[in-house]
Amino acid sequence: MKWFEKTGVIIFLLGILVFTLVPFLGNYQMSQELVEQNTKEIHQERMAEILSPMYGQSYPSNFAFLGDFNRHFSAYNDSLKSNQLWDQVIWDDYSFALAKASVQSPSKENPWLWLGLSIGLAVLGGFLYNFRQHEEESPGIKNNGIFHSKLKNRGWLGMITGAYLILFYILLYWFPAYLVNLVWMVDPLSRILSGGPASQWFLYGFIYTLAILVMGLRMFRKYRGNKYQQLRTASVMFFQTAFAFLIPEILVLLNQPYFDFKNIWPLDYDFFYDYQLNTFLSSGGVGFFMLIWGILLIIVGVPVFTYFFGKRWYCSWVCGCGGLAETVGDPFRQLSDKSLKAWKYERWIIHGVLVLVNLMTLLTIVNYFSEFALLGNVTNQLHSFYGFAIGSAFAGVVGTGFYPFMGNRVWCRFGCPLAAYLGIVQRFKSRFRITTNGGQCISCGNCSTYCEMGIDVRWYAQRGQNIVRSSCVGCGVCSAVCPRGVLKLENDSEESRFEEFPILIGNDSIKIKS
Repeated sequence: MKWFEKTGVIIFLLGILVFTLVPFLGNYQMSQELVEQNTKEIHQERMAEILSPMYGQSYPSNFAFLGDFNRHFSAYNDSLKSNQLWDQVIWDDYSFALAKASVQSPSKENPWLWLGLSIGLAVLGGFLYNFRQHEEESPGIKNNGIFHSKLKNRGWLGMITGAYLILFYILLYWFPAYLVNLVWMVDPLSRILSGGPASQWFLYGFIYTLAILVMGLRMFRKYRGNKYQQLRTASVMFFQTAFAFLIPEILVLLNQPYFDFKNIWPLDYDFFYDYQLNTFLSSGGVGFFMLIWGILLIIVGVPVFTYFFGKRWYCSWVCGCGGLAETVGDPFRQLSDKSLKAWKYERWIIHGVLVLVNLMTLLTIVNYFSEFALLGNVTNQLHSFYGFAIGSAFAGVVGTGFYPFMGNRVWCRFGCPLAAYLGIVQRFKSRFRITTNGGQCISCGNCSTYCEMGIDVRWYAQRGQNIVRSSCVGCGVCSAVCPRGVLKLENDSEESRFEEFPILIGNDSIKIKS
């Protein structure tokens, strides 16, 4: 390992250490004024009374503060629930807002300094690690030593990394009040971009984007001899930075709805929720354009683009989930399960999610236009279930936290409803396929090893069959690592996609249609 790489690792780990310690710094002090400023008007009087025992006390940690807050708040709500006074229960969660307002910490007083000492050092370490004298290396894509790595092959480093990611996602989705010091670090940046204070989602979006950008440089180095892969990497870096992060924040600064123009239903599962529709329809021409744009992408954009280019146009070139998987998750791509059993589970689970989101959306639209007279709160309960089980636990905790355990496309392969929708179009009505030349295949297995979608590419290559699997995201890595040029990504006529009489090699020798 070269000097730059060693130094990069040390600086990166130092930044991660500071990032991990920041949430525990400072103390917390509650006051009636803070309660009134950070709760809704209808709850101000009641919240001030509930939290009055906390006034004047100094809490040395977020655990002490939130423990006391939850004890008082839960006791009030539990007494109402036990008496079935449901209309008086406070359903809003004020723990994050009040924790953020009550904390006195170094990151709140000097956010830029602590941002630099944590995320800044991690980014610098990543840059240094990715720096290498290219002319000293032989050409070609290198995956040397990957199965001997304690990080990349389910070793102890991989287990620690996975556990860290899972814990972070659990806190982000369900216990964000413990991350308020981290949110304060990015608060000045949020005010510059959107004019408002930072939330845990701004923190996440900022880290997410930086991770793709920094690790994207690694992919430029790794694929420096492959223009297709470099262009694909540049594309996901651009769409994540511009469309997923900067543009939505700037729209808020301009008093327009927060909107990611590249996010498509059913991945954007709340697109047809009542509050979203009301936001679009109440925002004038811009909001109406956003609504029409989203609908056109669903019914026109997806079928047309997928017909010509396969699902790779989105999953490998545009999607932020795919962008993170292709950059940050790339070192773990070989861990995806290639077994037939995994493929069976994959088809049932991902299409089950697609059916669920379609059912939920249909009920939501019916309920919206019936002014909630038909189904009442049924859709809200369904929204909560889907948001918790699929939107948070599956897409976030499992989808990213399980990179070191199950590979980098767990969500894309098993859970993403948009990937399922794109895959159905790609399988039955598309010009895209990966062509194979069975006579040239030497069965080295590189293609199957590095397929992040769990496709046993070698099985198809040995038989000379085109690969038209609905799960294939067209990343092209199988073609890039093939030493014989057996595999090729093509967009051709539909008629030639399916080969009924493929070339077979091996014990059965060669069989072709006479």
